Amino acid sequence: MTITDWPLTEQPREKLLQNGPTTLSDAEILAIFLRTGTPGKTALDLARELLTQFNGLRSLLEADFDSFCQNKGLGMAKFVQLQAALELGKRYLESRLKREQALSSPKDTRNYLKARLRAYQHEVFACLFLDNRHRVICFEELFSGTIDGASVYPREVVKRALFHNAAALILAHNHPSGVAEPSRADQNITQRLKEALALVDIRILDHFVIGDSEPVSFAERGLI
Repeated sequence: MTITDWPLTEQPREKLLQNGPTTLSDAEILAIFLRTGTPGKTALDLARELLTQFNGLRSLLEADFDSFCQNKGLGMAKFVQLQAALELGKRYLESRLKREQALSSPKDTRNYLKARLRAYQHEVFACLFLDNRHRVICFEELFSGTIDGASVYPREVVKRALFHNAAALILAHNHPSGVAEPSRADQNITQRLKEALALVDIRILDHFVIGDSEPVSFAERGLI
């Protein structure tokens, strides 16, 4: 029996149209993306098998080309489609931070930074540059490091802030370990950046540490 032979209320696409995407399981959403299964397996069967093999949706979405394409039912076309879909999601989140509006949603900021930084297997330090009305000028990844650290140079951060004529910054970096708890080194570099930027009248509004769960905010922790 194919998915189209199922009752309409159980078919992933129809279920999405009737009840919304949040009502679907990871396997059902993946089945919609896959569209077709393999001989003897529906798209939903294949989706469940892939989620088990990759130990969850995140690992599947972050798989490299070779790991992804070695699975039956997947290939270059699906890999390209998936990467395009992921990039589309990132650009959508970025569009919610567009410059025409003041940055007023901590949730949107968290979601965007998580989408941009969480998948890296090495540490990346980035900045959101803001104008004097806290509208986003741009996002830049400034420094890359290893699995357990990245060298951050305050002078370079100041140079980029002045280049963009920024009035304020939001800092962010990821912890490849998945644990978002700020380290002593994180706190020290934040203080150094705060002092360096204050000399040119630029404020740091927050510093987010990105891990597997929700990003940790320095401002909410009282660390800025």
